[in-house]
Amino acid sequence: MRFFRKTNIDFLGTRRTWYMVSGVVIVIGMLSILFKGGLDYGLDFTGGTELVVEFQQPPDVGAVRSMMDGAGFPKAEIKTYGEPTKLLIRTAELGEGTTVGNRIREALQKSFASLNPQVLEEQKIGAKVGAELRRGAFMAILFSLIAILIYIGFRFKFIYGVGAVTALFHDVLVTIGIISLVDGLTPYTNFEIDQNMIAAFLTLVGLSVNDTVVVFDRLRENQKIYKSTSLPELMNKSLNETLSRTIITSGTIFLVTIILFLFGGEVNKGFAFALTVGIITGTYSSIYIASAIVLEFNNYKERKKVKPTKA
Repeated sequence: MRFFRKTNIDFLGTRRTWYMVSGVVIVIGMLSILFKGGLDYGLDFTGGTELVVEFQQPPDVGAVRSMMDGAGFPKAEIKTYGEPTKLLIRTAELGEGTTVGNRIREALQKSFASLNPQVLEEQKIGAKVGAELRRGAFMAILFSLIAILIYIGFRFKFIYGVGAVTALFHDVLVTIGIISLVDGLTPYTNFEIDQNMIAAFLTLVGLSVNDTVVVFDRLRENQKIYKSTSLPELMNKSLNETLSRTIITSGTIFLVTIILFLFGGEVNKGFAFALTVGIITGTYSSIYIASAIVLEFNNYKERKKVKPTKA
């Protein structure tokens, strides 16, 4: 199945315009993170206490928040958890043993006795464990990028690996920046960096590099067939030939992640949003970042060849 049988789009002819677009998006995203005082880390990485509570009837989230304020937890995070009758309550408080959980449980029973609140799940993560998880998540992403650089460098050429890894850095930076920009704008976009979000970034890395490898494979095949054709022409030809496959693959995943974001529940919302944005940036970066870097390097080498040497 092909959506576009004979396209002849000059993708790389407009690459410098897209460099600027990427730069602007990344700068705006980084400024958003700076002005917000950093990323909003979840309980997984900061430490604290988390409870999943079920009520007989959907509770008033505002009333629950007021109850938490009165119980001594003024900065608690409260949101629905999959169903209207379930709430996810998070606080940075740890306390000794189960003291924090017991205080929240007692306050709920006192304020919402008619709704018969039941604690279905209680989790407690220490600050030290959270820091270790945060460091482990960073190292997981870093080592995955290094492994991809080595793999593509051996399979193609080293510059191809540099282009692919640069594109992946681009994808992660753009996705993090957009998450920071939309975080808190609506009740549906309250995001935090947790283990699910890290899983989305790692999935994004895999999907994005797969698309890049497909383009590089087609380019290598065309270089063997059209030996007298210039590299820019070969790259555009390869990108046009893989365009239909890219749209089908990325479009299918995009539809799935959108559905997951809309109907997958609160727990999967951050994962689905990050992956949705990542699919778009990953497809874009395979063309205008990974391929463009290879072309720029080739152009640089060509200029050095014709540059006159000093006597």
